[in-house]
Amino acid sequence: MRMPAEWETHERTLMAWPSNGYTLGETEAEANRARQTWANVANAVVRFEPVTMVVTHADVEIAKHYLDDRVDLVTMDLNDAWMRDIGPTYVKDDQELVAVNWVFNGWGAQSWATWNFDDQVATNLADVFVTRRVDSPMINEGGGIHVNGQGTILLTETVQLGQGRNGDWTKAQVEAEFHRLLGTSKAVWIKRGLTRDYDEFGTRGHIDIVACFSDENTILYHDQQNPEHPDFEVSQEVRRTLEQGTGFKLIPVPAPKVLTDHEGPVDYSYINHYIVNGAVILCAFDDENDEVAKTILEDAYPGREIVLVDARELFARGGGIHCITQQKPA
Repeated sequence: MRMPAEWETHERTLMAWPSNGYTLGETEAEANRARQTWANVANAVVRFEPVTMVVTHADVEIAKHYLDDRVDLVTMDLNDAWMRDIGPTYVKDDQELVAVNWVFNGWGAQSWATWNFDDQVATNLADVFVTRRVDSPMINEGGGIHVNGQGTILLTETVQLGQGRNGDWTKAQVEAEFHRLLGTSKAVWIKRGLTRDYDEFGTRGHIDIVACFSDENTILYHDQQNPEHPDFEVSQEVRRTLEQGTGFKLIPVPAPKVLTDHEGPVDYSYINHYIVNGAVILCAFDDENDEVAKTILEDAYPGREIVLVDARELFARGGGIHCITQQKPA
């Protein structure tokens, strides 16, 4: 089996509509901002490829109000709305599409998380699309991995080997399970993720705001250039790790200039973009580096339109554009 790279052709994008808990917020105004932001991403993606939005029965009419008519709706129960993490990871077995179903436990059984519905989403979607499913005993989320489609996977030690996930697994066992299911043969481990990602609603280090492949030979990485931000040291550490014998071309992508919000240092990252057919949906932050990042990605993804979507409301809830999308390969 082989997990196609994200830039390979998609059949569609899968998403989940925000319907519960902290993702919606505590007021109707916060809920409306969440809904509008999720819809902005879906409506940007559907310009380039089909989008299927998973939505609870109670929220169908609300979702329709915000979403482009071209977005397909599928109803099922949800706890949260981070499809990258709760949905299946799709691989190819020769030409057959296979849905890998990881164990999902609320990002390491965090106290604020519930997952009695979300841990069934991958299984339910495999049924909806009549896709063969392979179950893994490993706790993992889609935001915790990036592959180049040619044998290499990027990982973070504090995710697969961290608190609340696979505490009794060795690094070799984790690598072997990914190699078995994703067709990889080489793992590149980053020691830790961005600082804010270890706060209350963080994932404890997902790779998809730290580093990603832009092609089979190139890695983009988050470059916090201001020494006053704690991620300055993280970025230096990531760069040193990636320089040590990986053999990949490295492209730093500067972090936004903004350093903090009302809760402390931000983890705003342009790395958390999503590649679709003919385009890249890029997180924007109303920041002077938005255009800098757009220019870098135009060079990294030649021939693709770079579409900016304001992602501040996503990051305020613990994620970004890549975190709420999941590709279903063609």
